[in-house]
Amino acid sequence: MAQSQSWVRRCFKAFCKGFFVAVPVAVTFLDRVACVARVEGSSMQPSLNPGGSQSSDVVLLNHWKVRNFEVQRGDIVSLV
Repeated sequence: MAQSQSWVRRCFKAFCKGFFVAVPVAVTFLDRVACVARVEGSSMQPSLNPGGSQSSDVVLLNHWKVRNFEVQRGDIVSLV
């Protein structure tokens, strides 16, 4: 019984360490480097959602290009 409690405690401790390291790294990556967004509706047709308003496309938003002012004609820019 004591061995099973120590095993559970070790697993819980390892999970907490991984969780408290992975969450800040993931949040920083999504905030500073890139994030995934879903485009719904007809606002970007025909480039995105060519099938109509019931479909949705997934796009990768690159934060580095905007931070370095490397936006060119024809690029899609997302504003929040």
